[in-house]
Amino acid sequence: MTHLRGLLEVTSLVRGEDDLDAVLEAIARTIAECLGFGTVAVNLYRPAWDDFQVTNVYGNPGAREALLGDARDLASWRPLLDDRFLRRGAYLIPHEHFDWAADVATFVPDIEPTDDPDAWHPEDALMVPMRHSAGHLLGILSVDEPRSGRKPSDEDLDVLVAVAEHAALAVEGAQAAAEAARHRAALEQLLRVSSRLSETLDADEIFQSVCESVRDALGFQHVAIELVESATGRLSAQAAVGWTLGDETLSAPVTLADIAPLLDPAFEVEGCFLLPSDEGQRRFTAGLFVYHSRLNGRGPWAWNRHWLVVPLVDRTGKTIGVIWADEPEDRLLPPRERLQALRLFANQAATAVTLVEHVQELRFLADHDPLTRLLNRRVFMERLDSEAARADRSGRPFGLVLCDLDRFKLLNDSQGHLAGDEALRTLGRILGDALRRSDEAFRIGGDEFALVLPDADPDAIESVVERITVAMEGALQTVRASFGAAAYPSDAGHPEALVHAADAALYEAKRAGERLRFAA
Repeated sequence: MTHLRGLLEVTSLVRGEDDLDAVLEAIARTIAECLGFGTVAVNLYRPAWDDFQVTNVYGNPGAREALLGDARDLASWRPLLDDRFLRRGAYLIPHEHFDWAADVATFVPDIEPTDDPDAWHPEDALMVPMRHSAGHLLGILSVDEPRSGRKPSDEDLDVLVAVAEHAALAVEGAQAAAEAARHRAALEQLLRVSSRLSETLDADEIFQSVCESVRDALGFQHVAIELVESATGRLSAQAAVGWTLGDETLSAPVTLADIAPLLDPAFEVEGCFLLPSDEGQRRFTAGLFVYHSRLNGRGPWAWNRHWLVVPLVDRTGKTIGVIWADEPEDRLLPPRERLQALRLFANQAATAVTLVEHVQELRFLADHDPLTRLLNRRVFMERLDSEAARADRSGRPFGLVLCDLDRFKLLNDSQGHLAGDEALRTLGRILGDALRRSDEAFRIGGDEFALVLPDADPDAIESVVERITVAMEGALQTVRASFGAAAYPSDAGHPEALVHAADAALYEAKRAGERLRFAA
């Protein structure tokens, strides 16, 4: 029962806690108290340094004093995480099989050794890896001083490994929540910059706001916006944070042609160009001053004097300037979502002179999917509620059709995500063209779409689906679509139930290999 309680408590962390520090502390405490270990240490992987740092120690005060903050790279851990010690997913290292004189441990508990081969020895060690759902290491749990005084049984190890798996999910969730919070902050900053577009016609003020927002929301401590001078072709700094206008970094006589070699599609991510230091140095014009980052890390995930430049492009496709971003506060290479947000900030700067059009675009993206340009899931749920209310008042039914692409994953795997994105865009255009004036199409998930069809009987629904299918046969030959349809209120009297009915019909259509299935 104690073991089960420990598993349940860690499982609850997966669902109920987003703060990483609190998650790590709770993991260590729960394993110690519920699984009966006197000391539990959490060694968290730090991608900025490509090492594992002891972030939490629960139990023995001596262990806490000796271990907390200690950091070691994977090479130091490999002797311990050797297959010869692997037992039921954990690594149990008997004292007689390992030379602790090596630089791998700094704490040995004060336990009196005995001759009993099943007794826990003070130099025994037990390590359990925590792995990301993608397979890489998130951290390593080190447990010691079992209260039983015995080496763990297979059953004990099974429980410990199960708890570690759930702990890894909790850590992964907390890390994802932190990145999602940063992304939300970026979008909020983006909206704040957008509001300034309607408040001021001063482009420099907008540029400064963009620089500050990139710093505050995306974590780059140095940001600058440079525009091309029409007379000379040179880049001229308009706004900056971290750097100051006029300092050596922003005063070098650089032209757009000088940085053109940096804008290589091989290094393009979400419209940003991220180059390793040696590539940037090699491609940049010799003799010009080059800024060297100070907030660098170590390892494959770390920022290490990288170059990050984002071109500012006007509505005709002409490059009119660039954004430079440097000194990431977390010392990590920015993930795709952060670069996507940076690209959005660059778009803000590039369109500062077209205020009205830009605000209109932001309003559009609040309600629409940026890839397919269809209405998004939030609007779908609102429309579904309003359409149900209209039907209740008027007594006139409406139809809901759910659609997803078959073999879409195969397309992504075989031809790449760009081909998948293009297929989604094409389907978005097809849906828009196939609908009646009163109908609406939505993208509600990855390859999932919805159609709301007012006053549509089964024949009208069949006709719409037929038009979509015919158009797809001509434009999307690598994938096909399945459709599930339900009518309000005959198939369901509540919007949520209507979605479930259409989804069940879609499932049956896919299972039976049919193009369209109506709710039973």
